[in-house]
Amino acid sequence: MIATRTAAVAGTFYPADPAALQHEVDELLAGTCCDVDASPNVYRPKALIVPHAGYRFSGPTAATAYRCLSPMSRDISRVIVIGPCHRIPLRGMAAPSAANFQTPLGDVPVDRQSIDKLVRQALVTVNDDAHQFEHSIEVQLPFLQRVLHEFTVVPLVVGNTPREQVTDVLRQLWGSVETLIVISTDLSHYHHYQDAQRLDKFTSAMIEGFDSHLTSEQACGSRAVNGLLKLAEEAHLKLHTLDVRNSGDTAGDRDRVVGYGAYVIY
Repeated sequence: MIATRTAAVAGTFYPADPAALQHEVDELLAGTCCDVDASPNVYRPKALIVPHAGYRFSGPTAATAYRCLSPMSRDISRVIVIGPCHRIPLRGMAAPSAANFQTPLGDVPVDRQSIDKLVRQALVTVNDDAHQFEHSIEVQLPFLQRVLHEFTVVPLVVGNTPREQVTDVLRQLWGSVETLIVISTDLSHYHHYQDAQRLDKFTSAMIEGFDSHLTSEQACGSRAVNGLLKLAEEAHLKLHTLDVRNSGDTAGDRDRVVGYGAYVIY
């Protein structure tokens, strides 16, 4: 077991300097709005689907989702963050052995009790290699640190895994108002701007329809998204699309873009 999983992408995906990071996240949050601002009783978010690129690319989209948490900032005390495993081949789902996840804004405690329970049930394994350099979870934490008060995190990466396993894990972790689920995924990758717009519009329509058959070509975190959609549909929850754009709309060129979407389930 390691005490702390150190930040792997500070200085590349987001600022390594704490003051600069806090300023950037706060500016991103201030620069967006959520329907919840006008009617705080409309949403009590149970889950978010958010992108995980560098903040200059996908930060504005992610911020639209995290802004919706403001009315629940003191209610949420545990966040389940699930992202795809980009760095190593992986079967199943993996948790870290760490007791804390580090960002420049401080350490986030890991909910070891929940992870140990999942391991005992053979729903996840412990694999620090899968987490060591993975960005899909890490980039979500500074947003959560700025929006929420005290919370623990259950960080899980997904490899070659059927959606049913993700659903089973989420069912075990579902909890009540104290538990938020964050699914980390980008949408289409490396298409021309207009082609990406068309593809991501189709993917968003599937997500809005709780169609849990997304492919990895549509979203790198499709397995986690599918698992969430299946369970959310069973629970008769609602879903709202907050933002869909791509890197050509933010800081990239339009020849080869990556798509980003933000969705709230409530």
